[in-house]
Amino acid sequence: MDLGLQGRRALVTGGTRGIGRAIVETFLAEGASVAFCARTAADVAAAAEALAGRGGQVTGYAIDVADEEGMRRWVTESADRLSGLDIVVANVSALAIPDEAENWRASFNVDMMGTVGLVNAAMPYLKRSDAASIVTIGSVSGREIDFAAGPYGTFKAAVIHYTQGLAYQLAGEGIRANSLSPGNTYFDGGVWQSIEQNNPDLFASALALNPTGRMAKPEEIARAAVFLASPAASFITGANLLVDGALTRGVQF
Repeated sequence: MDLGLQGRRALVTGGTRGIGRAIVETFLAEGASVAFCARTAADVAAAAEALAGRGGQVTGYAIDVADEEGMRRWVTESADRLSGLDIVVANVSALAIPDEAENWRASFNVDMMGTVGLVNAAMPYLKRSDAASIVTIGSVSGREIDFAAGPYGTFKAAVIHYTQGLAYQLAGEGIRANSLSPGNTYFDGGVWQSIEQNNPDLFASALALNPTGRMAKPEEIARAAVFLASPAASFITGANLLVDGALTRGVQF
């Protein structure tokens, strides 16, 4: 199936590793041009070099998504470089799980306001696109109580709620908004690899909850995110797509 992404222009936050990196790679493979960001300049430069020549134009920027002015500047510069924007993917998370005051603040600033800042900065450009799409990366922890039910789960739920509101508010303007909630996703340098190494009992219990017997791969999450973002999903808006290998047991109506 042709996703209709050839020549489209996308922004992805947190694009140097894990799910974000896989999303960037998938967009490029489909012929889209991508600007991505992450906090660490060396990681951004290495990713941009590795991704060059894989499809459309690719550019990396080192910014902290909690910096509202920096976010606005990145979006503006990227839109100028790409001659507009069609898609934004809010992927960054503080991954702040323990119930501590600083983690609540970090989750609000990064997960919540980083998403809001991205959308607000991109909105003038999305309004000029004929296939505008917003995708936010939530989590299964945003829809059920699990070990991450503190700051992380709370603000993932808020991001999903925010996205649903955008879908309703922007439908008349032809701008779609959807969230995607991954289950446990394992990759080198990721949180689950760290848990496996430092808290093997928690890792074993989490793995046992996965009916498939394994955790997701980043590319499995990325394919779903890119489909949601693409013109091929033109009548899907206001959805929260679970990609969790049947990890969650609640029925979505």
